[in-house]
Amino acid sequence: MQTKFMTAKEAAQLIQDGDTVGLMGGGGGLMEATHVFEAVQERFLSTQTPENLTVIHALGIGDKKTKGMNCFAHEGLVRRVIGGHWVWSPAMQQLALSNKIEAYILPGGVSSQLLREIGAGRPGLISHVGLGTVCDPRHGGGRMNDAAQDDLAEVIQIDGREYLRYKPFPVHVAIVRASSADEDGNISFEHEAANLDAQSLALAARNSGGKVIVQVKERLPKGTLKAREVRIPSAWVDAIVVDPQQSTSYAIPFDPAFSGELTGPARLSSEAQDHAREVAAAQEAFSERQAVARRAYQELFNTGKTRPVINYGVGVPDAVAKLMAARNEQHRIYQTIEHGTYGGTLMDGVLFGYARNATAMLDAATQFDFYGGGGLDIAFLGFGEFDEEGSVNVSRLGGVTVGPGGFIDIAQNAKKVVFCGTLAAKGVQLKTGDGQMRVIAQGAVKKLVKKVDQITFSGPQGLVRQQEVLYLTERASFRLTPKGIELFELAPGIDLQRDVLDQMAFVPLLAHPLKVMDGACFKA
Repeated sequence: MQTKFMTAKEAAQLIQDGDTVGLMGGGGGLMEATHVFEAVQERFLSTQTPENLTVIHALGIGDKKTKGMNCFAHEGLVRRVIGGHWVWSPAMQQLALSNKIEAYILPGGVSSQLLREIGAGRPGLISHVGLGTVCDPRHGGGRMNDAAQDDLAEVIQIDGREYLRYKPFPVHVAIVRASSADEDGNISFEHEAANLDAQSLALAARNSGGKVIVQVKERLPKGTLKAREVRIPSAWVDAIVVDPQQSTSYAIPFDPAFSGELTGPARLSSEAQDHAREVAAAQEAFSERQAVARRAYQELFNTGKTRPVINYGVGVPDAVAKLMAARNEQHRIYQTIEHGTYGGTLMDGVLFGYARNATAMLDAATQFDFYGGGGLDIAFLGFGEFDEEGSVNVSRLGGVTVGPGGFIDIAQNAKKVVFCGTLAAKGVQLKTGDGQMRVIAQGAVKKLVKKVDQITFSGPQGLVRQQEVLYLTERASFRLTPKGIELFELAPGIDLQRDVLDQMAFVPLLAHPLKVMDGACFKA
């Protein structure tokens, strides 16, 4: 029987001009098939083929330098990119900004679920996720630049209720990352820090008549893998590339506490140790980030649930997670992240998406099913800007494509959403730590705007869904009401007019009485 094992260079030859190629990864090296990506790049730079690819990925992929999606960021190599999160590849962001490619976004969960629907031969993904946002054809259709002309979804009605139908397409090649492959070609994930959408992606390519390329760390004898250990069966697999240098992340060669094989302390590389020390040093200085996190933490147990299911986003929400861990109160919640992981200690920065000593790991599509069905009680998310309707933008900032990742799926489906961030940006100078917050310099960029540049969370849709929505900043707290955005709380030491109202592009409702935030939030 002909072997499925081959070199990365040989696997790259399976991609043809004009193919739609599905990639997976979570940023920072999480389940990224780096060796195969680099082989595709090397082939293109040497031969100018393949060309005009369409690339789809659900979450971020890369290291913000040369790896991941950066391998595909060459004019001519890609024609269209449908990306969940773009910040891991500044080079690809620049191609989008200059209209050298067609740039689109989809919610991370929608991407994973759509791939599953494509693999099942169903007519696309029918979902409420994305209504009223940039993914809705009435608000942009997922288009991120002028070169993008198509809508990725259409509005339909079922039983008098609106949904989006995300349109299916064939996937010609799937590039998947896993841990091991036996001689027959069965695939396991035992050393991976997540499952992500590997199964959905492989299924989509297999049943589209395409090719499934799997990068693994080791080749095992036939019969080594038990049936329940196999996550992708040999029948789905066309090519297997073994990379003995495959690592848990770009910073960490291997840590079994990330894969769930063992529990214990970190096994960090020297680079990761330096990063950890820098993070720890930065956290020693009390700042507005910690103040907002403390205020957000107060909302954690106001959900009506004795043990709520929660999700943390990037940015200030990281600090909420750290505060929970520092107070040793993880047992009071069910902690989840969209990558499919439950429990454990969440990582941040270049390791966002990893959890040490997790209690469970699901496939991403299943995790998003849980979110979409209403399983998430509260989510802590960041914001780039929000407007008088309560809509939030995180997907395009300053004209640059950022992408939502799992933000849309999470924000739209959590029963309670707590957006956390600073009231202004660029040149802001603040002083705190003594129980008050003082503004030394206001900042040149207003983040509370008349109308957001792009809708990543729809305030009007939040009202329809009867969500509880808060917007917490270091100066004031706001909430979404049927009559508009209401300012209901002021930080001690803040002047309402000078430090808040004058720094907004719209006039909020004012609660009576106007509460003062707990001064403990502002004490170092």
